[in-house]
Amino acid sequence: MKPYQLPEYLKITFKPLLGMLSILLFFSCKESTPFFIHDLTGEAKPWNKETFDNAPDKFSFIVHSDLTGGERPRIYDVAIAQMNLLRPEFIVNVGDLIEGGSPDSSSWKTQWDSFDFRANQAKAPVFYTGGNHDLTGNFAQGIWKMRRGKNYYHFLYQNTLFLILDSEDHGPERNNEIEQIRNEGISILNEKGEEAYAQSAYANLPERKWGNISESQRDYFLSVLEKNPKVKWTFILVHKPLWENPKPGRFAEIEEKLKGRNYTVFNGHTHTFRPMQRNGMDYINLATTGGGQNNSYGRSMDHFLWVTVDNSGVNIANLLMEGVLDKSGQIPAGGDTLVFEKK
Repeated sequence: MKPYQLPEYLKITFKPLLGMLSILLFFSCKESTPFFIHDLTGEAKPWNKETFDNAPDKFSFIVHSDLTGGERPRIYDVAIAQMNLLRPEFIVNVGDLIEGGSPDSSSWKTQWDSFDFRANQAKAPVFYTGGNHDLTGNFAQGIWKMRRGKNYYHFLYQNTLFLILDSEDHGPERNNEIEQIRNEGISILNEKGEEAYAQSAYANLPERKWGNISESQRDYFLSVLEKNPKVKWTFILVHKPLWENPKPGRFAEIEEKLKGRNYTVFNGHTHTFRPMQRNGMDYINLATTGGGQNNSYGRSMDHFLWVTVDNSGVNIANLLMEGVLDKSGQIPAGGDTLVFEKK
């Protein structure tokens, strides 16, 4: 009796499968190389533990703050170089990325091109939050939409939720009014100085202090929170401190929805470092990463936050730019000649 032979069409079908099985068997027989190797024997060892801080759920990112509102040259270039030394998985910010200006200014493209060129030098992705310099008025928001797309959005990374808010979301009609008031205020500042500007309508505008969000933005984030109830942490990034509005607004409804979950809020705008606890959670107002400094309300320094997340919680390190040095002991990108804090 002749031995049974597979039909040719089955041989063609099985050949790739047999090849894959051979590869799998080869790798399963090989021993995996341990990540920690030593040649010491006995119980006594010159170290205290072998449980390395390398949990697969752990990741780190950087938060940086305002680089405009009186941008000081070269600071942000140094910040990008320092972030590249630290190698975070990604970078987020809290707005005021360009100076902005009136709609008749021809510098909008130049400003955004300059920021994009510098941000693109980062090894890690950079996620943008819009500030009042970036988004005041329908003209500015139109440019943002053309170049950036959505002015508020969310994303998930390793089961951690990031909500990026737009605190300049006043509605088209009010946007036009605020834009006009702002342009008048900037003219007063340029022509008559800071004392006159402090008395201007824009300097005392409620929206200038704590911003606003629309009903549609509120509903968007309420829906996002509803759909993501079991994330390990939630981060909110917004430019202006919406919660400082004395009249409970739409952000208060988002805060109500956040109850019962772990979250942290980062904001900018004041150019002053002001950490606080609210609802038992951290609300951290960053100072500057190149913007004009104001130490009348507290410490004003160039810095960024190094945030590490794992299943046990969140750790936040505050890194002063003047202390992030390269291997030669210098501030990278020629930063040794710069001043990073208004004393």
